[in-house]
Amino acid sequence: MKRIVVTGLGMINSVGLDKESAFSAIIEGKCGIKVIESFDVEKHSAKIAGEIMDFDPLSVMDAKETKKADRFIQLGLKAAAEAMEDAKFGDDVDMERFGVASASGIGGLPNIEKNSVVCELRGPRRISPFFIPSSLVNMLGGFISIYQGLKGPNLSSVTACAAGTHAIGEAAKSIIVGTADKMLVVGAESAICPAGIGGFAAMKALSTRNDDPKTASRPFDADRDGFIMGEGAGALVLESYDDAVARGATIYGELIGFGESGDASHITTPTMDGPLRAMKGAYKMAGEPKIDYINAHGTSTPINDKNETAALKELFGGKENCPPVSSIKGQVGHCLGAAGAIEAVTCLMAMRDGVLPPTINYTTADENCDLDYIPNKARKAEINVAMSNSFGFGGTNGVVIFKKV
Repeated sequence: MKRIVVTGLGMINSVGLDKESAFSAIIEGKCGIKVIESFDVEKHSAKIAGEIMDFDPLSVMDAKETKKADRFIQLGLKAAAEAMEDAKFGDDVDMERFGVASASGIGGLPNIEKNSVVCELRGPRRISPFFIPSSLVNMLGGFISIYQGLKGPNLSSVTACAAGTHAIGEAAKSIIVGTADKMLVVGAESAICPAGIGGFAAMKALSTRNDDPKTASRPFDADRDGFIMGEGAGALVLESYDDAVARGATIYGELIGFGESGDASHITTPTMDGPLRAMKGAYKMAGEPKIDYINAHGTSTPINDKNETAALKELFGGKENCPPVSSIKGQVGHCLGAAGAIEAVTCLMAMRDGVLPPTINYTTADENCDLDYIPNKARKAEINVAMSNSFGFGGTNGVVIFKKV
């Protein structure tokens, strides 16, 4: 089987507009969560989120083009451009063999909400002609393929909060089976709008610690009360090891395992069994190596954090054998379908720099969450193998494992 490596990275989220500034802020424990400014939250029970404040769509698109693309697409284009520049391709790349695997959990929800209101109040004839193409999840990959000239497979994963991780697996499969030589993976999400916040709040999924936004998302802490929505995008360039070596590319890491599973249990409440089977699948594919770091799904919800901890202990044969674990959602919020891509980028940069990202806001131990969560402060460590978990509504799970080359 072909060896698949990562040769380009891009990232944007509420703590940074590029991969280096965002990663530095994550390692420093900075938090991008605050009171929402993009709409009036007075009537909302949850009033906080990880918004990106200084992003200019004109940095990636012409003014006329911005009307055709919802914000999640604009963020995805930003991360994609950074990853492609980082990969440093020459002019001899066969673009017909270069594809894109995009991912989003919800897609253009703000545009859907906006045009639904227009239809109701002003009539269907006033709906924007760009409404549909700006909102479809797969248009993320469509726009990216146009802007980057990628003519290979154009795939899209829409698997809730596991979408970004699943897109990495789909891209790898395309290279392994030979339908592409190179793939650009992009996960992007921007669903911070009245319907998005209101919908998740109605499910009691969001934290309502509105008076203290910076400490509201507290993965694995005993006082956690729900997740905080974030927005952002992550991008990774995947290609075969042989191609990367032949062109002298910088290799961030090798994808040595990926696992996928379904809970077959409940539409929103996660199980322990489903995530465990996805972890086992990735771990077995990787050859059961010594894992040095785990980037957890770690949503700061009561059930996920408890179940994920139990699954990790089961996988590694007890608490004492489990590697250090952390969740970066305290810093950037939960970026839904983009989370897996952003967290994979974070894992690879952590591996590059030899540093374990912290779980911030961890102050009160929970007897059901008793692992080493790298509390509050980053830690220097040699990371040769890292695992990243993503679990989504509908009981869909994805896990990837990277190795330093």
